Amino acid sequence: MSIPPLPPSSPSSASARADLQRIVAEHGVAPVAGDDEAGLTTIPASSVPVWGFDWPRAARPRASAVLILVGELDDVPAAHDGRACGVSPAVDVLLTQRAAGLRTHAGQVAFPGGGVEAQDADVVATALREAQEETGLDPAGVEVLGVLPAVPVVVSGYVVHPVIGWWRDPSRVAVVDHNEATAVFRVPAADLAAPANRVRVRRPGGRRGETPGFLAGDRLVWGFTAALLSRVLELAGWDEPWAGAPLIDAGSRAVLEG
Repeated sequence: MSIPPLPPSSPSSASARADLQRIVAEHGVAPVAGDDEAGLTTIPASSVPVWGFDWPRAARPRASAVLILVGELDDVPAAHDGRACGVSPAVDVLLTQRAAGLRTHAGQVAFPGGGVEAQDADVVATALREAQEETGLDPAGVEVLGVLPAVPVVVSGYVVHPVIGWWRDPSRVAVVDHNEATAVFRVPAADLAAPANRVRVRRPGGRRGETPGFLAGDRLVWGFTAALLSRVLELAGWDEPWAGAPLIDAGSRAVLEG
């Protein structure tokens, strides 16, 4: 199925790739080698200003990497034309939904990714390997644009290295292991940026604090993934004002405010 023509004055896919390249040029770091134990679990000073938050560190951190993969839709354009947020309606982000039985972040929407293993040359290799294992994508079709500063996730004990990729040649993706994920899907960046799809999310189980959130069809993106995604939209210039967004509960999705 071919992509319908973009509306007049809509941003191009090429401009989206250039926006991501700019983020990496301004904030990127060298990929840490897979055998650099100290480097893999160190949070650089640049992390806080880049990501806009300073989350607590785990006492015994473990290294991981995620692939923030952006590319051009193959068949379904965004509901929003992208002019307000500055991103093409043909550009989307690859996400997964974690299985409900996992020990950490169970049932949550996430970027493909996982722990660094001994055979990984660096965190880029980790992100591509994990994405292939989880979604079946062909790494040869991914243009790696760079790596952004590592971020701590105290709930799971990981130090996460975000790898930015452009999906130059999209391949078929689907759930590979249902014990790991229940869905693999692509969401248009313009729809994520739309204020109607933005929410604030209160953590479940009485935990304090809020995270940004996104409504992606019948799915809720919140927590660590939403925090990174929200900041990437900001850095790329793809965000729209969303002050006054409703506050919802992560578990029940009940509206608490707004």
